[in-house]
Amino acid sequence: MLKKISAALAGGLLLASTLAGCGDDGGGSGSSGDDKITLGFAQVGAESGWRTANTKSIQESAAAEGIELKFNDGQGKQENQIKAIRSFITQRVDVIAFSPVVESGWDPVLKEAKDAGIPVILTDRAVDSKDTSLYKTFLGSDFVEEGKKAGEWLVKEYEGKSDPVNIVELQGTPGAAPAIDRKEGFEEVIKADPKFKIVASQTGKFERTGGKQTMETMLQSVKDIDVLYAHNDDMGLGAIEAIEAAGKKPGQDIKIITVDAVKDGMTALSEGKINYIVECSPLLGPQLMDLVKKVNNKEEVPTRILTEETTFTPEQAKEALPNRKY
Repeated sequence: MLKKISAALAGGLLLASTLAGCGDDGGGSGSSGDDKITLGFAQVGAESGWRTANTKSIQESAAAEGIELKFNDGQGKQENQIKAIRSFITQRVDVIAFSPVVESGWDPVLKEAKDAGIPVILTDRAVDSKDTSLYKTFLGSDFVEEGKKAGEWLVKEYEGKSDPVNIVELQGTPGAAPAIDRKEGFEEVIKADPKFKIVASQTGKFERTGGKQTMETMLQSVKDIDVLYAHNDDMGLGAIEAIEAAGKKPGQDIKIITVDAVKDGMTALSEGKINYIVECSPLLGPQLMDLVKKVNNKEEVPTRILTEETTFTPEQAKEALPNRKY
């Protein structure tokens, strides 16, 4: 009889312990009681080949690291991303990461995350918040530097020539950090030489269709175009379609500089249709997951982490293409 009572008591204690474990999250913000980290990620959308590669890198890296990923596609709208972040807060994920579609307007929702004790990581794009305590770190490229690299190639390409150089610019999404910064860096370099003149600058929204449509308009409204500077490959590729349809040769009649170095862009570069590409790597997944684990463990991380990137000429593109991952 005593043995039966002892067994019953032991079983009851085990059950009580199990139930307590299911209800206790150990003081963390995650939705589950185990040690698995839950990451809520709010993506901009799928506007380009770069963004598609970025999403794939994040999804594959989360799976490889055993991190539960709650993924949301913002479809290019800030309100969708804000709604997603609030949903992640309600679900009590461990960490929130997102690529902000625009720079401004994030303070209220970031404060909500901070008040809930959920650390936030910015990826690819920055916010203009003056309160840097609202996020732990920003992982991404230096967009101003990318614009400078594009401008430096152009200056070198026309070195020793005095004729005016008419430039048209395809900007990214209005208000987005890469659109603002890539324009700023480019203009900072070329302003020293008065022969360089941006004669038209319009948005193509980082989309191939947008690049094509905007370039069609520019070709009709601007008499002489020497150079196209596109803030990403996809807009540049769309512009190439418009240039060819107008009976001109991209890369020859109009020199083209783009940013990203996705496979389609690199292919066009290797064919001489694009003259120069500044790389902006979308493969942020491994670095992001490392940061997620560190901030979840309350480790100190740098407030700004740069990705390593390079530039490509047509010859370099031919060498790199066979092993290109995106």
